[in-house]
Amino acid sequence: MPEFLPISRADMQRRGWEQCDFVYIIGDGYVDHPSFGHAIISRVLEDAGYKIGIISQPDWKNPDSINVLGEPRLGFLVMGGNMDSMVNHYTVSKAHRKQDAYTPGGVMGKRPDYAVTVYCNLIRRTYRRKPIIIGGIEASLRRHAHYDYWSDKLKRSILLDSQADLLIYGMGERAVIEIANALNDGMDAQDITYIDGTVYKTREPDTSVPSIMLPAFPDMQKNPRVYAESFSIQYRNTDPFCAKRLIEPYGDHEFIVQNPPQKPLSQAEMDRIYALPYCRTYHPSYEKRGGVPAISEVRFSLASNRGCFGACSFCALTFHQGRIIQTRSQESILREAEGMTHSPGFKGYIHDVGGPTANFRQPACKKQLQRGACPTRQCLFPSPCKNLIADHTDYLSLLRKLRKLPGVKKVFIRSGIRFDYLMADPDDTFFKELVEYHVSGQLKVAPEHCAPNTLAYMGKPPIETFNKFKDKFYELSKKAGKKQYLVPYLMSSHPGSTLKDAVYLAEYLYKNHMRPEQVQDFYPTPGTVSTCMFYTGLDPYTLKPVFVEKTPEGKALQRALLQYYEPRNAEKVVKALQLTHREDLIPLLVPAVGRRAVQRTARRAESAEVTIHNDGTYTVHPSQKGRSTGKNARATAPAGRQPSPGARFAPNSAPGHKPKNNQQKENATWKTGKKKK
Repeated sequence: MPEFLPISRADMQRRGWEQCDFVYIIGDGYVDHPSFGHAIISRVLEDAGYKIGIISQPDWKNPDSINVLGEPRLGFLVMGGNMDSMVNHYTVSKAHRKQDAYTPGGVMGKRPDYAVTVYCNLIRRTYRRKPIIIGGIEASLRRHAHYDYWSDKLKRSILLDSQADLLIYGMGERAVIEIANALNDGMDAQDITYIDGTVYKTREPDTSVPSIMLPAFPDMQKNPRVYAESFSIQYRNTDPFCAKRLIEPYGDHEFIVQNPPQKPLSQAEMDRIYALPYCRTYHPSYEKRGGVPAISEVRFSLASNRGCFGACSFCALTFHQGRIIQTRSQESILREAEGMTHSPGFKGYIHDVGGPTANFRQPACKKQLQRGACPTRQCLFPSPCKNLIADHTDYLSLLRKLRKLPGVKKVFIRSGIRFDYLMADPDDTFFKELVEYHVSGQLKVAPEHCAPNTLAYMGKPPIETFNKFKDKFYELSKKAGKKQYLVPYLMSSHPGSTLKDAVYLAEYLYKNHMRPEQVQDFYPTPGTVSTCMFYTGLDPYTLKPVFVEKTPEGKALQRALLQYYEPRNAEKVVKALQLTHREDLIPLLVPAVGRRAVQRTARRAESAEVTIHNDGTYTVHPSQKGRSTGKNARATAPAGRQPSPGARFAPNSAPGHKPKNNQQKENATWKTGKKKK
């Protein structure tokens, strides 16, 4: 029976340990499951013969909280969590989230903002010279100078601000073992400069090794265009086979150096990692607090692959896991699934078989495992590369075997399906079986938008591809006798998306009878092409200007258009349609109850002079005419009043009437301002 790693001195004593080799400080609750990065890294080190202790969510206000396991023999490992701590804490509007799914009981506030930096500085207060190695998504995506949305400024590499010695980016299994071995052999941390997948700091970079010198941080601070140029170089050097070493200067004698990414793991290496003795749940000490909520999403799911060659502009996977697909063998996945059927609480349903993209089970083309992914071309955008191998044979075979396992009733796919890759496969057998066996009533897909301009900046396929997929999905569902639906992921206010683009999307949704229940404003997180656009206003590929909606009002209008059917959004939708001169869409997009509310607002509005500016903002100059100035006087509506800015086209000439039940008459009244006799 697997045993959790020590979280206290008592645990160490039970194992007969006097000292840990590494103390691992994590921002999440301790969950020993391979879907959690700290579980994989700690088990990989344990498998290599090292003693690992876990300190989960230490009190960052108390320096003694990092001493509960004593001083480690070799060093500290620090990880902010499965999510960037700032994304974990704040919504895109920078409001505090109410729950933290990675904390026992879902309690918010158990980790600090910028957790990696805070934890490392806490360690340095006690251990001035002990090696600190940072990793995980927060460190990985902040390894270079980066735009920080929450402080709205360009920040230095996290390696400098955290005072850590080494940074592991990407998945890190090979790198962490090489670092551990080097430290165990007596090497000083500052001399470990040769390991792929790591970043180190130095006073004098070694120029004898082929490298690319990035723009200096002070120059990037002064000129966003310089940052866009630097990001473009970084993005072209994310492939483990062709990437160069990158040097980023911060002063005359301060540099950070990024070695090329670690090579992809072989299938045998992947299998070995997932076969390690995980407890597959949260630490039992959390039971009284209700456990760690995030485990519910992955407890009965299977990780099939890593990496993604989709390369969406708003996704950081290229920067973190890379574009080359790494997979587990079918035998490895089937062994895990068979063991899952004996787990407490398993009711016969495997919730997911996938990864970043469920239907990627092989590299995009044959050359990727020898020469890497093309640095200046994408595999699927703007159209599938001629060398792309779109083949679902292996994935289909795996799913069929999983369905036949004793105790398994259903195998669902809840990871995103890349629909353009699916449509590129000339054999539709997988599509048919996907619809018949693997959809739990709803299938998640990510068209994200429909406006050609916006899709181009997103790196997404044209909407015509999604339309073909959608039509075939419903056709196959009908043939299978199933009533199933697509759940589209949609995004508002992405760089390049104008208000006209948002109206175009709303019209598309209406015509296709789509009513998205969840929509997402673009969230500028570190390490994405889209975030670079957001900060600089430039496309890093071309350095041409890109429209970026940053005003709260403009973002609210775009978001409202995605849920045009909600009465609460009526005023915003009405205003957006007016500003884009698409008043013809009002009877279609704004529900009757919403239109009546807007009309009531117009009738109550006082006389106002409205100036609408070119940038879409407006100014209201209220008139005091007809207003009594007495202490208890009631305001009276002046004659010939104008409608409110949000409803300037309201039918003022229409006499008061009760709301009609007939929708067509309601629409006619709205359009003409007259009752039909």
